[in-house]
Amino acid sequence: MRLLLDTHAFLWWLEDSPRLGPRARALIADPGTHVAVSAASAWEIAVKVRKGSLVLERADLRDLADEIRAQDFDELPITVSHAERAGRLPGHHADPFDRLLIAQAQSEGLTLVSNEALFDHYGVSRSW
Repeated sequence: MRLLLDTHAFLWWLEDSPRLGPRARALIADPGTHVAVSAASAWEIAVKVRKGSLVLERADLRDLADEIRAQDFDELPITVSHAERAGRLPGHHADPFDRLLIAQAQSEGLTLVSNEALFDHYGVSRSW
């Protein structure tokens, strides 16, 4: 299975939060699963920390690239194709970070790990 973690799923995994559902946790932990984290999630985290709307439970989560590597996850860069696709998505969901994750999941054939039911309007594979 090939997964793309939504930002909250990535943070909850790193923080070992009980908010991450057991099915999602099992999928991420499975050694046969390919797990990706989007550059959009790093951007979203940085923006929200700067604005004060997100306080990281772990103070050592300042270098997300190191955290991604430490978890043996892959970084998923944002391409022009991803950005164009995100811009063309219907308006069911206005959050630009989520729209980019949806576009990446569609383009790359990834299953989104997210509790966001709105993602289902876009025909992406979603697991929680």
